Amino acid sequence: MVKGLLMPRAGSGNARSDCGSCVGLSSPRSEPVAAKETQGRGASAPTCGAASRRSPMDEKPSARRGPDVCSLRYGLAVVMHLSNLSMITQRVSLSIAIIAMVNGTQQPAPANASADRPLQDPSGPIGEFHAGSSVYAWSPETQGILFSSISYGILLTLIPSGYLAGIFGAKHMLGAGLLASSLLSLCTPLAADLGVSLVMVIRVAQGMAQGMAWTGQFTIWAKWAPPLERSKLTSIAGSGAALGSSLILCVGGLISQALGWPFIFYIFGGLGCVCCLLWFTVIYDDPMGHPCISLREQEHIVSSLAQQPTSPRRSVPLKAMARCLPLWAIFSGFFSHFWLCTVIVTYLPTYVSSVLHVSIRESGVLSALPFVAASTCTVLGGQLADFLLSRDLLGLLTVRKLFSALGLLLPSLCAVALPFVASSYMTTVVLLILIPGTSNLCDSGFIINTLDIAPRYASFLMGISRGFGLLAGIISSTATGFLISQDSASGWRHVFFLAAAVNLFGLVFYLTFGRAELQDWAKERTLTRL
Repeated sequence: MVKGLLMPRAGSGNARSDCGSCVGLSSPRSEPVAAKETQGRGASAPTCGAASRRSPMDEKPSARRGPDVCSLRYGLAVVMHLSNLSMITQRVSLSIAIIAMVNGTQQPAPANASADRPLQDPSGPIGEFHAGSSVYAWSPETQGILFSSISYGILLTLIPSGYLAGIFGAKHMLGAGLLASSLLSLCTPLAADLGVSLVMVIRVAQGMAQGMAWTGQFTIWAKWAPPLERSKLTSIAGSGAALGSSLILCVGGLISQALGWPFIFYIFGGLGCVCCLLWFTVIYDDPMGHPCISLREQEHIVSSLAQQPTSPRRSVPLKAMARCLPLWAIFSGFFSHFWLCTVIVTYLPTYVSSVLHVSIRESGVLSALPFVAASTCTVLGGQLADFLLSRDLLGLLTVRKLFSALGLLLPSLCAVALPFVASSYMTTVVLLILIPGTSNLCDSGFIINTLDIAPRYASFLMGISRGFGLLAGIISSTATGFLISQDSASGWRHVFFLAAAVNLFGLVFYLTFGRAELQDWAKERTLTRL
């Protein structure tokens, strides 16, 4: 395989590989020289670059003409995958670390104990964690505020960051958000010693930084992802969130036991800083400006996006957006999807420990398995969706609605069945794995639908969509806590029934009003002056 990448094909007439798209193997600047040499020798077969230069005029672009796995756009997807993995681990770190941070296994703290002061008592039951770590007397109400504070921060920046990324470019804005989130994660242990209020401020600021980094990604894909590869590329990038959740759930408890809970923030904050180096090195806003992209891949991307508007916009048609039912169908899908996902992410460790009665270490592993399945299903769903499109087996709208239906209906059925099989350990585990796994099939449905109906405003609309999702997460977390506090057995049943009802509502609304064609208000307006 390595030899095939480094050696030219026999009779090619130049020193470029047949793929011509691997990072660092070719450059647009070397193409004219190779073309001149071939022309001077009178070679009858055109070079790869020459063939690609006239293909947009002579033939219809095909998904199989451009380079595939070795291409730079897939490298971008991998970098975004790692960046999303890093951000989600930083977001969930507190949920894992707080088991060791809060002395919940001991007797209640004295009345004169400060909520901001660390309690050094490694000799108690909490001693199963690293003995040198601080323990804090944070009430359940305080913990709930800490958990939700990052969501409020994300909510504050989702819409403005998506709009600004579309105007000024996503590379620097997203990279700055990732870097800020990583640095704030490194500062969290120190902030915990200084006071719980400072931790809340850091969590809100971290949420604002991650809000900048989440939404602007679609601005990049609007210029980098050919229409028949959008599901694959966005699913590879988005699967980093599910894989990151599984990673932090698996190793977070082990890190607390071996090194102490502060190292959860140090390790994953440092990982984010490393991803920043990759981000600023590899990511570019536009394939036309990337210094390492091959001419073949560049022209493949440009020709496949030739029918879509790419000029910078000066205004956002808010009134037209507000009246667009296909757009509201996407919003309803996000609301429904995030409702159940937030319940699973937030309360899965609690459900596993309270219903299955397993140890802390086993609880972490069991809580991680659903997110491994979610990451796998995200990538496989994207591959299947683009396969159906590239072979003309199904239309674009059919594919979007099919994967949306699978991603909303299947987890709803699993959630409804979950309370009735609580006595069966294996059946419960299987259903818990299937809920996030099948739910992430939505990544090839309504989640990327904004790239179909309004690519010019994809980042801005993604910010609004995630805002609806975060709103659903805030409501579902509050409702879940209230229902469980009333009665544990019947409370979980009501939680899952309510989530299934919300999913079904979103599914029916999307199947009724969802569309995949470019909307009139998102089209380029050509101005003619006399």
